[in-house]
Amino acid sequence: MTLDDIPSTVFGGGGLRTGDVGVKTKKDPHLDGEGSLQVQLDPDVKIGNAKVFAVYGKGGIGKSTTSSNLSVAFSKLGQRVVQIGCDPKHDSTFTLTKCLVPTVIDVLESVDFHPEELRLDDFVYEGYNGVMCVEAGGPPAGTGCGGYVVGQTVKLLKQHHLLEDTDIVVFDVLGDVVCGGFAAPLQHAERALIVTANDFDSIFAMNRIASAILAKAKNYKVRIGGVIANRSAKTDEIDRFNEAVGLKTLAHLPDLDVIRRSRLKKSTLFEMDPSPDVEQAQQQYLKLAQAMLAGTEPLSVTPMRDRDLFDFLGFD
Repeated sequence: MTLDDIPSTVFGGGGLRTGDVGVKTKKDPHLDGEGSLQVQLDPDVKIGNAKVFAVYGKGGIGKSTTSSNLSVAFSKLGQRVVQIGCDPKHDSTFTLTKCLVPTVIDVLESVDFHPEELRLDDFVYEGYNGVMCVEAGGPPAGTGCGGYVVGQTVKLLKQHHLLEDTDIVVFDVLGDVVCGGFAAPLQHAERALIVTANDFDSIFAMNRIASAILAKAKNYKVRIGGVIANRSAKTDEIDRFNEAVGLKTLAHLPDLDVIRRSRLKKSTLFEMDPSPDVEQAQQQYLKLAQAMLAGTEPLSVTPMRDRDLFDFLGFD
């Protein structure tokens, strides 16, 4: 069996496998997905007692760098961490593992989609400072939705009992939230963090992501935790937007060359040679990890309409 042989119910129609999850229909108005087809969380597939955080932001904004360094910061604070990359490029964890690890979909395909034949070390890799790394991957391009992939990844981790020994789960999710599938990590998360820069495109994406999180919050426990200002010397536009809609910046990572160099070295910032810039960045991630462990108050956010946001940021 290959990916092309799998019935469309696995990847298509909101990323559903027949019998696993449901979709909202006119006859059943109580399922998740108000006015749309969305993946609904299988009630039997829950992560458990670990604190779960989902990291979102505009494509290329630095979500994987943020997620990996945040995961290490949690581990430095004595937490047992699993990072799950939710992107077909499967590059979320390469600074932790020093390589591109196979995705869950890759290994499932290798056993003709018989998950009972898999071992834990077929799809879970130990990264720097003990962070356990998983790349969920995604469906073949143009064939469906990522919701199934996220659900199957969590199911495999539970079947192999990894999550029983986990304190923190960090989901690193691709790009903007534009469909129910890649909003699926929000069904597991306690808090969602939004990575942004001090520019129009990043703030526009942040506004849309906030709307998506609020939509999921109607049916799940996820709430907006706050904003991570990244690659920005100044935060004036972020601050102005935050004040207008009710968001809050939890960490600020300036546009430091050492962050760029850490990616080139396939390393987290916690592995770089000591310097004032390295220490500054490390302290921001540690401060953020401590805040998330302590628990952040859910934010009451009112996103703007697109036209209003254009006007607010000075575009006509």
